[in-house]
Amino acid sequence: MPAGALTGSRIRERRTMLGLKQSVLARTVGISAAYLNLIEHNKRRIAGKLLTDIARALEVDPAVLADRAEASLVAGLRDAAAVTPDAGAEEGRAEEFAGRFPGWAALVAAQRRRIAHLERVVEGLSDRMTHDPHLAASLHELLSTVTAINSTASILVEPGEIAPEWRDRFHRNIHEDSQRLAETSQALVNYLDATGEQAQPVGAPQEELEAWLEARDYHLREMERLLPATPAAMVQEAPELTTTAGRALAEEWLARYRADAEALPLASFEPAAREAGYDPGPLAARFGVGMGTVLRRLAALPPPEGAGRLGLVVCDGSGTLTFRKPVDGFPLPRFGAACPLWPLYQALSRPLAPVRAAVEMAGRDPRRFMAYAVAEPMGVPGFDAPPVFEAVMLIVPGDRMRVPAEGALRVGTSCRICPRGDCTARREPSILAEVA
Repeated sequence: MPAGALTGSRIRERRTMLGLKQSVLARTVGISAAYLNLIEHNKRRIAGKLLTDIARALEVDPAVLADRAEASLVAGLRDAAAVTPDAGAEEGRAEEFAGRFPGWAALVAAQRRRIAHLERVVEGLSDRMTHDPHLAASLHELLSTVTAINSTASILVEPGEIAPEWRDRFHRNIHEDSQRLAETSQALVNYLDATGEQAQPVGAPQEELEAWLEARDYHLREMERLLPATPAAMVQEAPELTTTAGRALAEEWLARYRADAEALPLASFEPAAREAGYDPGPLAARFGVGMGTVLRRLAALPPPEGAGRLGLVVCDGSGTLTFRKPVDGFPLPRFGAACPLWPLYQALSRPLAPVRAAVEMAGRDPRRFMAYAVAEPMGVPGFDAPPVFEAVMLIVPGDRMRVPAEGALRVGTSCRICPRGDCTARREPSILAEVA
């Protein structure tokens, strides 16, 4: 339904709620019942004095009848409808439903967001429980403490007398082990709770850097304005960066960010990116810079209001992910290997050759993205050293660019939590139920 065509639906809902007959309302505002019927079925536009008269008769502000449903609410409904088999028919009625039942529409959209959030939390927890060495060490400590308490308690319950000094020592051991068990359990719970999208864990230097960038939405205004502050000075003023390794990674990333900003200034690059529809190919040709620089720069742009942000992932020559900027609907594994079908890894096998592909992420609610990737050499290549490559992949959601459904490459997060059983690239069985 076209924008602004829901005023009639709101008039009908308001009239029904007040218990007014269509003929009574029509007579009150001086029009025929047949004409009012056309208005209420959105077959005639209405504005000006007639809208004001109807609003007065319905005891409501004219703006309430005339305003469109919020774009974000309609987008949320369409996102929820996309998971149904007959998605096309339902998506077309999203704006009408939002206009007639805004409360129910908000509830449906909120539930869809909650489901998507819980799915991301489950994926993150599964990834962490499968591959995280810190979690394994914590569980080992917890089980060792439980075993120590059990052994001491078994001695105390054995028949026979125990010397008072030994009994006191055993009691003290149980007390100390119990305290350690409580502290370890609480720390483990806090660690797992931090897997949610609103609180990223910072157990490793890379996590520390990404949590700091996430708090700034990956857009560093200080580097954009090219202020006198250097990357080192900016890191020194960041209390969130607590480890030496974390500060070193941040300083390295800031230096690269500044170099990209100097090559592609925000004032000229941002409008050019909008004009090009965020397609990195024309932008690289227009500004005469490397594709990797364009991909990183696009990911650093602040997203337009109401639009999803662009994701970015970087890996070294071994395929290990060295940087992640997540995007909704495209989970990035924290530990373990990612999906080998990603264009990121295709780029590693074709250095300097840009790769573009429409991808569909596996899951109960599959979503499509455009992925752009390239592998470029790091540093200055030498004759006596092997070339070292780094691959960069930009992830563009469907609300920023049209993503064709035909021929989309079906990918996952990692084999452990990918439900597609027919994948030839699978390394290990999935813990999830298989999907077609």
